Amino acid sequence: MRLRIDLAYDGTDFKGWARQPGLRTVQAELETALDTVLRRSSTSVTCAGRTDTGVHARGQVAHVDLSEEVLRAVAGRRAADAGAEATEVLARRLNGLLPDDVRIRRVVPAASGFDARFSALWRRYAYRIDDSGTADPLARGHVLSWPRPLDLDAMNTAAAPLLGEHDFAAFCKRREGATTVRRVLALHVGRLPEGLVVATVQADAFCHHMVRSLMGCLVRVGEGRREPAWVREILRAGRRDPAVPVLAAHGLVLEEVRYPPDDALADQADATRRVRGRPEPAEGTDDG
Repeated sequence: MRLRIDLAYDGTDFKGWARQPGLRTVQAELETALDTVLRRSSTSVTCAGRTDTGVHARGQVAHVDLSEEVLRAVAGRRAADAGAEATEVLARRLNGLLPDDVRIRRVVPAASGFDARFSALWRRYAYRIDDSGTADPLARGHVLSWPRPLDLDAMNTAAAPLLGEHDFAAFCKRREGATTVRRVLALHVGRLPEGLVVATVQADAFCHHMVRSLMGCLVRVGEGRREPAWVREILRAGRRDPAVPVLAAHGLVLEEVRYPPDDALADQADATRRVRGRPEPAEGTDDG
């Protein structure tokens, strides 16, 4: 059977999601905890978006496959767990083993056809910036401090041409055999009442470094160094431009992953594989 795992993590001390020899990663921590709870080895999990070093997640989704017998054994080992659902027990035990910078939000049986990565309709990221000049030192782990005030109207004007389906090669770190065509569904920069700048980016999927490169481009416009039309020029060029900075990872958070109704999960996964199928990269299909 397949289980859906919803989790959150502070990416500060992780070398990204994907397991890498000798490095601390979210995948490695989660798989090790699963091995311990399930009393087996070589557990493998698949996530919706493999975040890179220093990127955080509030709404990450993963799946794991295991037998019903293994799951039932989790609930049956202690009498105190007898009245609880096996998935609830699994979530509780995982949180008891995982470090404080990773939390399991829920574990539930996945609907037929569910694939954490390929069934997703879209992912939504947020990038947070403090341009006040007096950044809160307590927020430095997840908010980028920027030394100059940003013009949000100019940034949103620059963002408009990025909506829709395009080849985002100019904003991506290219990978062998991987497509850089993506559909951006929403891209908006706003300001919270307390003054914090929050950019929201929603797309069917993201290339490596895509969100942070988009933000680097928009920030150049927001601080007045470039005109809004420059962003369209960068997009049309179709190649990486050294004038586009990749902003720091710590301001970026994977906020939400959305899936279709249960009866459309398998079709969505099949369609995604056809359109975007590519080799698994070493460190993430999403941003970082």
